[in-house]
Amino acid sequence: MQKMMSILIKNRAVRILICSISLILGSTTYSFAAVVPPGTSLAEKQEITRNNFSEPRSLDPQQSEGSSEFDILRDFFEPLVEVDRNDKIVPALAESWETQDNKTWVFHLRKGVKWSDGSPLTSHDVVFSWRRLVTPDTLSPYGSYLVQAKVINAQDVLSGKKKPTELAIKALDDSTIEVTLERPKAGFLRMLAHPVMSALSENVIKKYGNKWTKPGLFVSNGPFTLSEWIVNEKIVGVRNPHYWDNENTVINKVTYLPISDYKADLNRYLAGEIDISNGGPTDFHPTLKKQLGDQFHIRPILSVYYYLFNTQKPPFNDIRVRQALALALDRDVIAGKVLGQGQTPAYEVVAPGSGGIYLKQPDYASWPQEQRITKAKELLNEAGFNNNNPLKFKLLYNTSDSHKRIAIAASSIWKKNLGVEVVLENQETKSQTDSLYQGNFDVGRYGWSADYDSPVTFLEIFTTNNTNNITKYNNPEFDRLVLKADETGDKAIYQQAIDLITHDSPAVPVYNYVRVKLIKPYVGGVYIDPLGDLLTKDLYIIKH
Repeated sequence: MQKMMSILIKNRAVRILICSISLILGSTTYSFAAVVPPGTSLAEKQEITRNNFSEPRSLDPQQSEGSSEFDILRDFFEPLVEVDRNDKIVPALAESWETQDNKTWVFHLRKGVKWSDGSPLTSHDVVFSWRRLVTPDTLSPYGSYLVQAKVINAQDVLSGKKKPTELAIKALDDSTIEVTLERPKAGFLRMLAHPVMSALSENVIKKYGNKWTKPGLFVSNGPFTLSEWIVNEKIVGVRNPHYWDNENTVINKVTYLPISDYKADLNRYLAGEIDISNGGPTDFHPTLKKQLGDQFHIRPILSVYYYLFNTQKPPFNDIRVRQALALALDRDVIAGKVLGQGQTPAYEVVAPGSGGIYLKQPDYASWPQEQRITKAKELLNEAGFNNNNPLKFKLLYNTSDSHKRIAIAASSIWKKNLGVEVVLENQETKSQTDSLYQGNFDVGRYGWSADYDSPVTFLEIFTTNNTNNITKYNNPEFDRLVLKADETGDKAIYQQAIDLITHDSPAVPVYNYVRVKLIKPYVGGVYIDPLGDLLTKDLYIIKH
């Protein structure tokens, strides 16, 4: 996709970000949509069907926390900034921004931006949205996101010590927003590209409350808006004629299906009912690759598959038990044999290469499996578990053929290597998510995709007060190291943080994800970014 950006200059100060020098970026010509190559014949019907894999928990960006929501919300909403294919921060809802000290930021909205109902979108909506995100009553899974972004008073608002109006964001006029941070934050602009940072309509939410996400009431500001939502059947998005770059959008209608069964996903793809699928069952992949060739799209992404421990619940409040299970799990079997799509074994909670940084793996990653098992048995024995008193626990996973196969493999490995007795417990995604956040689990399946390209996005979910800290892991020294790493970007400090959390083992990293898609050859504009996102606004249907 060809994209252009102009640098705006005000008065005599040329504001370009060089270290901590002031910056201003902007463009009114930058296009975030499909670029159709000259000579391409387009189909008369520009409609596409995507398998979303599971039913979204919500279409409220501030009530969402997983890819089943975010993959849709990225089509329905547009944040202040985006990250382009060259990994550059570029204008989106905001046409420009500036800072003198990397602490106080001023954003200028595009002229004449509107909601999908045709009403004006103003800076007051952005202020309302940020305040709502950290308001305790919102109960957002991402409530601590602005705390991580270091927005002044975010923590005090989230904890109820201060009012939402005291959050350090304000509207200078209808199109200008000022945000003040506690200190410079290197990844601040990247954080703003996340769907939870989307502007929401203050008028609509105040009028309809939590019902605002229903068809007929739903209002968005992205290239698509909600037309239909039949729970557990489909969600339909249609072109938003009021989107600022609507003239460069090609797809008129997108349908999202919640099919979590890989065989059903594949069958409907082969039958022509789905244009973008999740790749089908892994054991079919060798055959499918031969038959379908370039319809297969596999890309490593910044995402890690975990098993989380409930560290507040015995026996997982014992570090030795956690360490033993982390040591004894044979990740090579899971990544290479159970999955076999290019996934790699994970030994640390941070995806390799996040922020361009590659950290040293723990020593046991290079040990032979027998050495790991021997050490794991010693640790379990010290904790009081042995053949006469085997460790027993429930392993909770959400409905999915692959999650089930991985859970069966993991339980078998632990049984074989340590004599552990694992009871598998399956719940639908919504129920499993609720169980995890409410602490109703022993060991639970979880995955974390980078919110932005930095090791911090993986580390912060294990810090003490983070709303995504499902394990309830609490180590002040780890919190200190993460904060210092975030301030300095020092690789050595990131390494110290990784080493500490690997030792404490609140989670077992299992494998590093790849994003697998089967995409029909008539779908043009395909680009899967490092976070695994595939935006419908980039796509078009070629005549076929």
